Amino acid sequence: MLCQGGKKGKKAAGEKGKGGKGAGRLNGHHQENGMENMMLFEVVKLGRSAMQSVVDDWIESYKHDRDVALLDLINFFIQCSGCKGVVSGEMFRNMQNSEIIRRMTEEFDEDSGDYPLTIAGPQWKKFKSSFCEFISVLVRQCQYSIIYDEYMMDTVISLLTGLSDSQVRAFRHTSTLAAMKLMTALVNVALNLSINMDNTQRQYEAERNKAVPKRANDRLELLLQKRKELQENQDEIENMMNAIFKGVFVHRYRDSIAEIRAICIEEIGVWMKLYSDAFLNDSYLKYVGWTMHDKQGEVRLKCLTALQGLYYNRELNARLELFTSRFKDRIVSMTLDKEYDVAVQAIKLLTLVLNSTDEVLTPEDCESVYHLVYSAHRPVAIAAGEFLFKKLFSQREPEEEGAPKRRGRQSPNANLIKTTVFFFLESELHEHAAYLVDSLWECGAELLKDWECMISLLLDEPLPGEEALTDRQETALIEIMLCTVRQAAECHPPVGRGTGKRVMTAKEKKTQLDDRTRMTELFAVALPPLLAKYAVDAEKVTNLLQLPQFFDLEIYTTGRLEKHLESLLRQIREIVEKHTDTEVLEACSKTYHALCNEEFTIFNRVDIARSQLLDELVDKFNRLLEDFLQEGEDADEDDAYQVLSTLKRITAFHNAHDLSGWDLFTSNFKLLNTGIENGDMPEQIVIHSLQCTHYVILWHLAKLSEGSSRKDDLVTLRKQMRAFCMMCQRYLTNVNTAVKEQAFTILCDLLLIFSHQMVSGGREHLEPLVYSPEDSLQSELLSFILNHVFIDQDDDTNSTDGQQDDEAVKIEALHKRRNLLAAYCKLIIYCVVEMKTGADIFKQYMRYYNDYGDIIKETMSKTRQIDKIQCAKTLILSLQQLFNEMLSELGHGFDRSSSAFCGIKELARRFSLTFGLDQVKTRDAIAMLHKDGIEFAFKDPSPQGEGGPPLNLAFLDILIFLPICSSCLCDLPFLPSHMYLERFMTFQMALQREDCWLPLISYRNSLQAGGDDDTMSVMSGYSSRGSSIRSKKTKPPAATAGTSAAKRKLPEEESSSSSEVWQQTMQTPVMMPSPHLTSTAIRDPKRGRDDSYMGVYPIPHDQHSQVTWMLAQRQQEEARQQQERAMNYAKLRTNLQHAIRRGTGLMEEDEEPIVEDVMMSSEGRMDDLNEGMDFDTMDIDLPPSKNRRERSELKPDYFDPASIMDESVSSISTLRFV
Repeated sequence: MLCQGGKKGKKAAGEKGKGGKGAGRLNGHHQENGMENMMLFEVVKLGRSAMQSVVDDWIESYKHDRDVALLDLINFFIQCSGCKGVVSGEMFRNMQNSEIIRRMTEEFDEDSGDYPLTIAGPQWKKFKSSFCEFISVLVRQCQYSIIYDEYMMDTVISLLTGLSDSQVRAFRHTSTLAAMKLMTALVNVALNLSINMDNTQRQYEAERNKAVPKRANDRLELLLQKRKELQENQDEIENMMNAIFKGVFVHRYRDSIAEIRAICIEEIGVWMKLYSDAFLNDSYLKYVGWTMHDKQGEVRLKCLTALQGLYYNRELNARLELFTSRFKDRIVSMTLDKEYDVAVQAIKLLTLVLNSTDEVLTPEDCESVYHLVYSAHRPVAIAAGEFLFKKLFSQREPEEEGAPKRRGRQSPNANLIKTTVFFFLESELHEHAAYLVDSLWECGAELLKDWECMISLLLDEPLPGEEALTDRQETALIEIMLCTVRQAAECHPPVGRGTGKRVMTAKEKKTQLDDRTRMTELFAVALPPLLAKYAVDAEKVTNLLQLPQFFDLEIYTTGRLEKHLESLLRQIREIVEKHTDTEVLEACSKTYHALCNEEFTIFNRVDIARSQLLDELVDKFNRLLEDFLQEGEDADEDDAYQVLSTLKRITAFHNAHDLSGWDLFTSNFKLLNTGIENGDMPEQIVIHSLQCTHYVILWHLAKLSEGSSRKDDLVTLRKQMRAFCMMCQRYLTNVNTAVKEQAFTILCDLLLIFSHQMVSGGREHLEPLVYSPEDSLQSELLSFILNHVFIDQDDDTNSTDGQQDDEAVKIEALHKRRNLLAAYCKLIIYCVVEMKTGADIFKQYMRYYNDYGDIIKETMSKTRQIDKIQCAKTLILSLQQLFNEMLSELGHGFDRSSSAFCGIKELARRFSLTFGLDQVKTRDAIAMLHKDGIEFAFKDPSPQGEGGPPLNLAFLDILIFLPICSSCLCDLPFLPSHMYLERFMTFQMALQREDCWLPLISYRNSLQAGGDDDTMSVMSGYSSRGSSIRSKKTKPPAATAGTSAAKRKLPEEESSSSSEVWQQTMQTPVMMPSPHLTSTAIRDPKRGRDDSYMGVYPIPHDQHSQVTWMLAQRQQEEARQQQERAMNYAKLRTNLQHAIRRGTGLMEEDEEPIVEDVMMSSEGRMDDLNEGMDFDTMDIDLPPSKNRRERSELKPDYFDPASIMDESVSSISTLRFV
């Protein structure tokens, strides 16, 4: 065991060697030592490969003069910590470790908190690895002699233990890394010693078991002596490891710095893996288990990776049983960790646990991992997919292993594919098959690409005794099969997973080509019979029809599969004739589009089949439509159904194919016009006719955009487009909601497409097509939005027949309304309609925030980018509209604490937040807000007659919540906000004190408070800048911990006081003059002024009045007082800074203290360490570092968190290095 004591007679680790060759030469070699140390540090810094030769040189130096060599090594560790100090020979000989460390702390560079382990840049990129390599090589080269001399290792361990207890982060971090790597190197030495001891013991037993005449007693004596030496060395190594573990690890594995905790956990995992006989027990595993509750993901990640190395070796499973039972639930819960990297490694760890034993994880544990295959984060999903694959698919029956390879539904994969289908159905996420396939792709691609087996399961009859797939299972299998085909053909994850398409390697490209070839050969033959079997099932047919989109169409020719192509086209035609479902018809249309590729020789064959089908459909539609319109009111439902079904087929094909050769505009326009005139046209016929006409316009425009059409075509399209827009406008008043929504959506699309932006990009020839909506149309569009979007959920007329409680219906209705609002907001953003129409949208921001808040906020942001001033006018207009609506509802004597008025103020506050913090960029817009708001407040006279407040005066209460634009920021031609307000005020208004005048008083005070804040910030800026310059001329001593903490609080207090001033200004109903910086003269305060005196701002047409003179005097007085307060504050702050700096010599200027709490804070401790632990606070003065042989042993209660909190563990001050 590592806790065994050391041998008697050996020196303690902290005892300095007082003899030796170099004992009297320390001072004489100090300068030379410094140069050698610099060379050693530079070698590690540059990461040279000849590390062993550097270590060999140091060993030679140590053999010559061990004190000088150790001094070099000590200074090397000091310098690797970023300290500029150098330990002299005198210090090394006469000072304790704590004194040396304190002296080095004083030598630390205060200008930067960086040190070699944290400095960025190419020069330091490999420093950590070189530093760790140096320690490893040093121990390896010294493992046969020097490490046992009771001097070198004791000195190094004592130094690193002391540094690891330092308050300085750089010392603590560097020494902890060094100590942990030193421990790892010693573990390797101990492992080699253990192996040598076992070999020696076997040799001894073999020699002793020989017959007496053949036994070599001399050899027995040599083996006994060798075993004794090895045992002594083993004991000494164990003592060293105990010293490092108890002196460094036990304290630092719960350090306040996550990087230090991560180092400890990473290395203990290495020790348990390398030397499992000594370290793989509950005494050490408990630290990893406790740290899995760490607050930092980096540390939790190290715990999981450390455990993965243990669970990977099945021979160690028996030793992990207690740990697994104790911490299994925590590992399972970490699969839902907020850090995705941690969740991935937790799932991988559970996969290793699953491989080691199938009995540990309960079904509930497995189910918590199963659902992660549908995670949007791809690494998590792939890890969960591997777990699922191992659990469900890896346990094959023994007879299957040696059986000959069978194909089709008799293959071993048949049951596995069925299992996949069952899992997919049980997960009840039937729209996410693509995510399941993507999760299983990396580990089960061979299974998922067994399309021959899937086809066989769908087409072939079940074997005797085999249960056939149900209809639901067949639907799921077809969906999974489609997803596997898409994944193999596209080689990228589904939407929502991954950042985009990545560049494939040559091997991946070859695999993709091979898979496409194989899938085409299989499905080109199998698809027609599959379509024939499931021709009447819309869902199955829709999925099957998507398969040709991923074919390599050249295979039809090279593989001589033309007859199967003919069969496929025949089946598609039959499906078009049988189905009227929109999804099925669109799938047929896309399949024709995929097959009609002019690059392949099959184009002519497919194009002929498509043209024949379309000819028949259009002829049938024209014939049916003519009869239908002639019959008029006498037309029955069968006639309407025939027209609708044919129109749906044509519309579905017109979406992906250009049907300009068939004059569909005339017939559809005639149908729509008849619907307007008669008013009894079936709803679905009108909807699909509008959509089909829309496609006609778009295909015509697409041809014109290519520049290949004649001028007559341009005139024709212009007439058709304008006539169709008028038709859609007429349908906005239709009684049917679905028809109105369709007309509105198409109308918004057309207005956006044919807006002034269509001529950009070299398309000036399309300028005659530009169409701007008239005011009447804009008004109708806005009315539609207000009447059909901004409605309560229960008022939605689409949710009928008792479906109000159906959440799916409500969600679908909300999604439709969001699309309608987005369509209209795009018209505002692209200036198709006037921006002021957005006021009716913006005023709904608070009321419908949950439903449309993101859309409205984005619209406000885009409009502000287009025109800040006009956007500001629109925002204030929306507030004015709400205010007017409130007045009409509550009357002019309304209660200003009413919910309606408070709601308007809250909306103004939300508007204010959208302007951001940089008011310089939005100053003109802010000024415009207040200008329009002030004009609105004073626009209408008082209903009480002369002397009463204006009708809209309460609107000033709303303006208070908008951003304040100070006078020094405004660049508009009109006056600043507070002076603009004075233009509407009279002297009598300024003297009013009644409640009805409080909005004016509060608003005026808020404008003055904005001026006060600007003045204070300017004055404080100058004062603090001057103070900073003065302080930099002489470098005063640094602050102590207490005063430094007080210094950091100053900005917070200043901010707090500013906030209090603001609150007082908002709440105090008195008028205060604006503190203009009109004069820098310092005058004595005027004492005789009455408290009730109130000044007013100058009125432009009466600059020489008594009121103006009184105002000027008061402004100058306020400016003087404001400047005086600012200067007094600056002096106080400067004096306090100088007082703080006189405290100690460690800090300077405004640098933060450079020491910190090395333990986790009370809020940040691990969950398993919350109870029963008391932490003592230690002063900055460090106690002498304890000798490793003086530290207590580990406590026996291995799973009690308090067992690691012995009396020697104490926390440090709460200050830190930057």
